[in-house]
Amino acid sequence: MAKSRMSTLPVIGITTYGRNTKGRFHLPGDYVDAVRAGGGLPVLLPPGEAHIGDILRVIDGLILAGGEDIDPRLYKGMPHPSIERVDPERDAFELALARAVLEGDLPVLGICRGHQMLNVATGGDLIPHLPEWQRNGVVHRGDQEREVIHPVQVEPGTRLAEILGVAEVPTVSLHHQGMGKISPEWQPCAYAPDGLVEAQEHRHHPWMIAVQWHPEMAYREPAQIRIFQALVSAALVRKKG
Repeated sequence: MAKSRMSTLPVIGITTYGRNTKGRFHLPGDYVDAVRAGGGLPVLLPPGEAHIGDILRVIDGLILAGGEDIDPRLYKGMPHPSIERVDPERDAFELALARAVLEGDLPVLGICRGHQMLNVATGGDLIPHLPEWQRNGVVHRGDQEREVIHPVQVEPGTRLAEILGVAEVPTVSLHHQGMGKISPEWQPCAYAPDGLVEAQEHRHHPWMIAVQWHPEMAYREPAQIRIFQALVSAALVRKKG
């Protein structure tokens, strides 16, 4: 079926987690709910698909979702005992997908791991374990992998500031790794109180934003749903071409 006949809504692809112990792909439902609330049609993209070009011909926008840690070998990093559930199949798929969308004009939103993967795909690296880097008492993930809330300061004059409509926003944080070296292709556009980069905008791509927090977990909040609405709006403009 031709793409133009599939849907009048922008089709937003969302990468999923890898296979669990029962061989099932999975993804928290908040991602799907947030895309629907933002006006898009969500389609899940499980790891392992080799036909990246075919994926990009079907979707109008992309979310690189959160999840497991990225293998440090992808950014020439050092092993660390805190690194969790590395998934080679997902790493290979999302790295190839990230590199492909960087060459085109598909609107892209990276969330948490997706933020990190986009930085890695452009030559950046990661801090392997933030508690060892921790500054100013800012906690980015609670005990037993629980989410925490902390504010993020948004740089004025950036696309993200225009989208959110606020200079400071409370964010749902659930990560123990963070941005290390930032690729020069990216412009940091939001910071945690400890100075950690919490969001980036690509300097040359028409619409590519990456955030370290989880806006899908707070998509009912006005500022957070605007991120998804902006992605869907950009995808609709591209779809209509």
